[in-house]
Amino acid sequence: MIYGQRLRLRATTRADLPLFVRWFNDPEVTQHLPRVWPLSPEAEETWFTEMLTRPEYERPLVIEVRQDTQWLPIGNCAFHRIDWRNRSAEVGIVIGEKNFWGQGYGREALGLLVEAGFERLNLHRIWLHVHTDHIRAIKAYQGLGFVEEGRLRQAHFRQGRYVDVVVMSVLRPEWVRARSKSEHPRHEEAGSRHGGAA
Repeated sequence: MIYGQRLRLRATTRADLPLFVRWFNDPEVTQHLPRVWPLSPEAEETWFTEMLTRPEYERPLVIEVRQDTQWLPIGNCAFHRIDWRNRSAEVGIVIGEKNFWGQGYGREALGLLVEAGFERLNLHRIWLHVHTDHIRAIKAYQGLGFVEEGRLRQAHFRQGRYVDVVVMSVLRPEWVRARSKSEHPRHEEAGSRHGGAA
């Protein structure tokens, strides 16, 4: 498992499938995802069986937050299209529980995944796609060091209109610099120190 300040990332299990079906059949949850077709429990079971044949680092991780004495699943995240020759991978994330939107959980979870990608998988570049009208997500990605590389014009059709899709990425040296700054506060008293990941 990968632990953060308020949440953890754990492996997906078969018991998570009903949650996934509920999340990915919710139009509000999927409005910024490429999925446009209803998802059945049978299809998700087939996906799960196929997913177990992949290496562990190519399987999605469930995002859980602490609620009293229990852990509550609120979304998932994963690496896609890992290119080992060029040490590059696409990342994806979704917060399926809508009452946890806008509280920084997505940013924290993605930060943990990016850290694992650079530290554990030795990646050099991590990238993603995001719709131009998904302002909350873009701000979160920028806060983690992602920068815009370019855009695919009117590449996604949703709710009767086309939207641009932005390609963003963060490179390992950029992430290391950003993390170094976050671990060294400017006004630090003698003998005191703040820790924490980017």
